[in-house]
Amino acid sequence: MLTIEQRITSAVPSLVEEASTAPSMHNTQPWKFVHRSGTRLLSLYGDPDRALPVGDPDNRGLHIGCGAALLNLRVAAAHRGWHTDTQLLPDHRDPWRLADVELEDSGTVDRQLADLHPAVRLRHTSRYPFGDEAVAPEILDELSAAALLEGARLIVPGAWHAGAVMDLVHDAELYESANEAMRAEIVTWTRTGKAGEGPETEGVPLYAFGPRQHGMTSPVRDFDVPRGSRERASAAFEERPQIALLGTGTDLDVDWLRAGQAMERVLLQATLDGLATSVISQPLEWPDLRHLTRDPNSDVGFVHMILRFGYGPSGPATPRRPVTEVLDIV
Repeated sequence: MLTIEQRITSAVPSLVEEASTAPSMHNTQPWKFVHRSGTRLLSLYGDPDRALPVGDPDNRGLHIGCGAALLNLRVAAAHRGWHTDTQLLPDHRDPWRLADVELEDSGTVDRQLADLHPAVRLRHTSRYPFGDEAVAPEILDELSAAALLEGARLIVPGAWHAGAVMDLVHDAELYESANEAMRAEIVTWTRTGKAGEGPETEGVPLYAFGPRQHGMTSPVRDFDVPRGSRERASAAFEERPQIALLGTGTDLDVDWLRAGQAMERVLLQATLDGLATSVISQPLEWPDLRHLTRDPNSDVGFVHMILRFGYGPSGPATPRRPVTEVLDIV
């Protein structure tokens, strides 16, 4: 009979494969997993080679993406009947070691996490128009509760605040269009099939750009500027996007990791609830805009991500790097 350590080692590749379905800024997939064979430990590292020095100079977005992968890992483990004991930032000498996960065959399984498992491979970022049907308050309450379970807050803004956030998104788009370094960095992570682009297993592919907008009512980022792919259709997006702000009271590395886990937990729950989703970071990439996204009447001091919900196409699956590139077994 195999020991639990042997069973864990044999299961680690499939756990990491499911963890890697998480969203990340420009689909950089900035994570690396290390498993020490013969132990129950799986460590998550940030990959500095996949950092975005222009759009994410503090690596906040990198931490959020890695936090999302960590939540998926916990879900995948719970689905297999294992309990996970997670320690964030376990080694102060190594800031890129973001989390240690000890897998335990204790008989105590987090059923709420396990129940999210069907959504792990179904959740995709949608850059398509959503319908005008409002998301029911009870669903929004459920999503807010999901964020709280990971130590973050999900705030649904009122009409004036939502309008202000949308204005900030459009301000950020103007900033971006005027910043050659920012545009060049985004182009580096898009895939249109032209010669000289990066690997097809990473970045945002043309088929996931979504249609062009008639007007600028939606906060969906257009990855096709300024190249203008001719085959893209145009569409009218919802006039009043339904958004929520995900944040925490402080703004430390550990908060970013918690926010990433909360974001993914919310997105998985939304997927199970039949919602299409997308993530919005444009105004959060500019320091002078980021602090304006928060509601001054809220106790959420720092907004880490803006989420868009609605009823519509879920969006296509985007490519992922093979497990052999993101997992080391030592």
